[in-house]
Amino acid sequence: MPELRGPSAPSVYQLRVVLRGVSPLVWRRLLVCGDSTVADVHAVFQLCFGWSDEHLHRFVIHGREYGIAHLGGVAFRDDARRVRLDRLALRTGERFVYEYDFYDCWVHDVRVEQIVALVSGRRYPRCVGGRRAGPPEDCGGVWAFLEWRQQHHLPAVAARMAELLADEELFEDHRQEAVELCRWLTRDRFDRRALNRRLAGPADTHNSVA
Repeated sequence: MPELRGPSAPSVYQLRVVLRGVSPLVWRRLLVCGDSTVADVHAVFQLCFGWSDEHLHRFVIHGREYGIAHLGGVAFRDDARRVRLDRLALRTGERFVYEYDFYDCWVHDVRVEQIVALVSGRRYPRCVGGRRAGPPEDCGGVWAFLEWRQQHHLPAVAARMAELLADEELFEDHRQEAVELCRWLTRDRFDRRALNRRLAGPADTHNSVA
């Protein structure tokens, strides 16, 4: 098992995070500072996929598990709030796993695409790419989500919405269904700018100004 290494010059990790088992792919490309802790990376992933941090999680990096321990949950050898990304001896091309919600079992495959120098004045963490919104919380896992997506494919949702809108009385009788259909119409939409605004919130410690 690789030893944790000491901090070096400031660096930024470009990570590609893919939600396993979901097709079409749900993914994000992120720039994360090397001095971010594992707990920081967990918080970033939660924002990036729209999770609510209501469930247990863990990282598996070089065969060792990292995470924030909770009563009745998994215990970890290391404190995720103290372990920095740049001390994990990760190299370009290496992969690790982030798992969230051990019941629905959302597994995220993470690949280190690049390790580059920190750019003064640029905001970190930052999302520089991605497609599709993450699945809704507590929806039952990959297979349940894929089944729901198949049942609510865009043409069917659009046709049903048009049917409801064409009849005011029918719409009033099925208002809640219409609300749910609206959600599905935007289910795959991913707003990178909105995400970066959230990532640049009060918790961000790298919003330096050139």
